[in-house]
Amino acid sequence: MVQSDSWERTNKSDTHLSQLASVGQIAAGIAHEVKNPLTAVKGFLQLLKQKNDEQYIEIAQAELENAIAILQNLLHVSKPDLDDEPFESIDLAAELELLTQLFQDQFYRVSLVKEFEHTGSYIYGKKNQLKKVFFNLIKNAFEAIPENGSITIRHTADKERVMITIEDNGVGIPANKLEMLGTPFYTTKQSGTGMGLTLVFSVVYQHNGSIHVESEEHVGTKFTITFPREIGRIKRKEVVKLDLIDHSSPNIENLTDFFTLNRAAFEKRLLAEAINVRDKIDEIMEVGNINLLDNAHRLVLLVVEGREHEVISFAKTEGIVWAKHSLTLAFKLEWIQAVRRVLWDFLYNYDLSDEKVNSRENFFNLEKQINSLMDLFLNHLFISYSQFKDDLIRAQREMVEDLSVPIIPLSRSTSILPLIGPIDALRSSTIEEKVFSKISNDRIETLIIDLSGTLEMEPEVIQQLIGVIEGSKMMGCEVVITGLRPEIVKIMVRLGLNFGNNAVTKGTLQQALAVYIQPEHLQSKPE
Repeated sequence: MVQSDSWERTNKSDTHLSQLASVGQIAAGIAHEVKNPLTAVKGFLQLLKQKNDEQYIEIAQAELENAIAILQNLLHVSKPDLDDEPFESIDLAAELELLTQLFQDQFYRVSLVKEFEHTGSYIYGKKNQLKKVFFNLIKNAFEAIPENGSITIRHTADKERVMITIEDNGVGIPANKLEMLGTPFYTTKQSGTGMGLTLVFSVVYQHNGSIHVESEEHVGTKFTITFPREIGRIKRKEVVKLDLIDHSSPNIENLTDFFTLNRAAFEKRLLAEAINVRDKIDEIMEVGNINLLDNAHRLVLLVVEGREHEVISFAKTEGIVWAKHSLTLAFKLEWIQAVRRVLWDFLYNYDLSDEKVNSRENFFNLEKQINSLMDLFLNHLFISYSQFKDDLIRAQREMVEDLSVPIIPLSRSTSILPLIGPIDALRSSTIEEKVFSKISNDRIETLIIDLSGTLEMEPEVIQQLIGVIEGSKMMGCEVVITGLRPEIVKIMVRLGLNFGNNAVTKGTLQQALAVYIQPEHLQSKPE
């Protein structure tokens, strides 16, 4: 496997950092000068769209949104410290465990192997930025595997370093392109800006880390990221003092007013906290018509006001919507946990401006109420989501069962049951139940069972089919068997099995139809 040793050499890393710094200066200027007019143009297009539905306006608007997104990404890479996020102690093994759950919708085609050793080895950094790094790397690994494959994520540590490797067996990267990885706007994908890996390299270097890349075409790619290990006492994340409209404002009489007037600050803080979900907000809105920010604000107000019944009702509604549109539940869980964290940041700031909350008794009562209601919301969300999924699976199973035993009416008294594919014990039980039920409900006098699409049956299944035929005759229905395969006949002869006088056999379905269905007797099934 070809190795990109340049990422570990000091002179190369310094050169790359210098390039990123230069790009950062340019990007900051471009973003400032170009983003404002583009935003203005977008506003005018929105006004025109209200009076004109031509598709060119929509296309232009979409392109402008793409341009703005690219500039925002470039600005973020050039100034990674713009996010007002404190440094804290981070266990990367725990964060990787959570991140992998965001890709559950890909587990059906890609097997994910996790080899986590030396967990509890902390590094010191900005959690959300690092989560974005590993989200991008894992996402790239999945995208590098066009069909089926595997991804291995390893976590190891020694006395001085914490090492993460993400290895896939995907398409790989050509050797002559490895040196360019991390360069803005350079990408190996057919569609992409290259800003994802630029962010990865930039953030890793900002955390005094290093990146080592190995890749070979048609074999796979392996990223190894190394960070200095935090030694000594584990530092805890400090609660951030936010610039908010405080409790002393005459417009704020209670917690509800505090959150309502500080809604913009709450949403900004929430987007900074839920780093992986914020990129999915527009997609979730488009797929499920779910406004995550509005719903987060509504949930917070219900919680701080202690409206338990409405919290439960809201959770049930949310669970059904997320299940109905097959949205990844892991994103919802990360979003709600981010809401909880930001909620406590705001309560801390509210506490600073309200002496009434400062008493220990009031604080613990408030803590119990808020945590209990947030847990209640999550509990009912999961129950509602699971119940909807279970009902959906049950309905789909019933549909499959109906399709596996299609009893089709040919006239008022005659129906046909064409059986295609293998018949196991479960399917034969379904056949028995459906046949007896249909004979009784539809008053079927003649049932043609065509077996021309069934190549083989186990002796136990043949025995059960004979039982179905006997039962049908007992109910007054004549059974006609057509299309018996030689393989099935051999088994019956060998075991001494036969239909006796309970069924009529015909070589083909056409022969049976010629006898039992006359054109002048064909009638439509009554409504």
